Amino acid sequence: MKYWLMKSEPDAFSIDDLKRKGSEPWDGVRNYQARNFMRDGMKVGDKIFFYHSNCDIPGIVGIATVASPAYPDESQFNAKSKYYDEKATREEPRWVHVDVKFERKLARIISLDELKGRDELADMALVRKGNRLSVMPVAKGDWDFILSLEKK
Repeated sequence: MKYWLMKSEPDAFSIDDLKRKGSEPWDGVRNYQARNFMRDGMKVGDKIFFYHSNCDIPGIVGIATVASPAYPDESQFNAKSKYYDEKATREEPRWVHVDVKFERKLARIISLDELKGRDELADMALVRKGNRLSVMPVAKGDWDFILSLEKK
């Protein structure tokens, strides 16, 4: 099993939206490295930290599970979509997504500031300067440590 962090702006799609829907395709990823993580790294059953970004208190708000293998993101083919890609074809799609399934909300937000303040997480991609990926791997040790913060 692998561990991941996926960012979403709560005004666009929040942990509460995922809870209400149960599962949802993680669409609109248009960064090649993030796409490659979904396409090549994610497997059904992997665990995900659901992270709210671009909000008053950015941070980890819940846990989800990868619910499907990667498959083509249909929005790349729709000329009316903001995620349209004129170079993508059905024979050679450029963008994929996975379905994510709600598992639970955390008891509290574990904020980005709190994560940045922990020496134990100094090597985590999320807390490094310049890292703006919306999908990134999380080391098992970091996953376990972050979960231990939930009760503090």
